[in-house]
Amino acid sequence: MTQVSIDALVQGAISGNHIVSFPTDTVPALAARPDRSELIFAAKRRSQDKPLILMAASAHALWPYVQGSPAELKLWQQVAESYWPGALTLVLPASPKVPAAMNPIDPTTIGVRVPNLPLALKILEQTGPLATTSANLSGQPPLESVTEIEAQFPEVLTLVPSELTATTASSLPSTVAKWSGSDWEILRQGTIELEC
Repeated sequence: MTQVSIDALVQGAISGNHIVSFPTDTVPALAARPDRSELIFAAKRRSQDKPLILMAASAHALWPYVQGSPAELKLWQQVAESYWPGALTLVLPASPKVPAAMNPIDPTTIGVRVPNLPLALKILEQTGPLATTSANLSGQPPLESVTEIEAQFPEVLTLVPSELTATTASSLPSTVAKWSGSDWEILRQGTIELEC
């Protein structure tokens, strides 16, 4: 039983010793400190060619992890202002601040997102940006309840029921849009229709 309070979950994530799980506006997340991303790959039995997403409480917290020209940054910020918080992951050129462990095969890019769920934002405000992915073994459907997550990942810190608020999460994952240098390429269509 690894159900803990929000404070204990935050401390577990900050320590780098634990994977944590919390609800988002899409499917529940598994999360770890970015420099401990290998914990998630191991727990999920995830292929190294499937990068993790950097999730934060604000766009401002994510910009240091990406790099582009002033014009590109302005464009990305406009898209972020339109869709964040929300179910849109932007895959952008990674800055040297991104640990290579987050995207072992192609460390030149990083997916970034700000979820639209107060509980997730409350956690991320305290932890800082976290490496995240859906809570499931690689190749299996995302788990949607704490009970399912605990059964599959007994070592992961989850929230006690009293800390969980009723959420209207979508069972669809986020839309993933990759910057190609001149335009957006939709890698995965989720809940948001990106108007490029």
